[in-house]
Amino acid sequence: MRTTYANGALVTRTVAPLDPASLRGAFGLVPSSVVAVCAEVDGERVGFAASTFVPVSLDPPLVAFCVQNTSTTWPRLDGAAHIGISVLGEAHDGAARVLASKAGDRFEGLATETTDEGAVFVGGASVWLDTSVSQQVPAGDHAVVILQVNEVRLQPDVEPIVFHRSRFRSLRKGLS
Repeated sequence: MRTTYANGALVTRTVAPLDPASLRGAFGLVPSSVVAVCAEVDGERVGFAASTFVPVSLDPPLVAFCVQNTSTTWPRLDGAAHIGISVLGEAHDGAARVLASKAGDRFEGLATETTDEGAVFVGGASVWLDTSVSQQVPAGDHAVVILQVNEVRLQPDVEPIVFHRSRFRSLRKGLS
């Protein structure tokens, strides 16, 4: 425990150990967007959900997500010429769960669209990004995958879904 003063008031905070459980709890307090990372590989739709997506650069247009080194899906997608990134909306909580599952058909019940280049997109998402892998950077037990954006399609009326405290949540308008 650590006691400090903030704005004239005494505040006590718990200092957590630097272990995987504490870090998972700390990282879970940071809300993040949820995307579907998908492509057609050898005639089959392959994909997963990622909650570590970030815009990186406007010039050149780059985005990134992180993937666990133990992923068995990423090695299948890694060689795809085009990968679809779908920024999931608040109606996609079920889709996010299905795409995050380790077993079964990850596309069951999902409306998808596949481009001629093989990028797969989830219907009803707020943003579709047609991307290609630019580089991968090792980062501990994950890799940071940086993607070149080839094309963007927007549906700005779709409210996003976020991952926070190990749950999918919607954002509500009202704060400005």
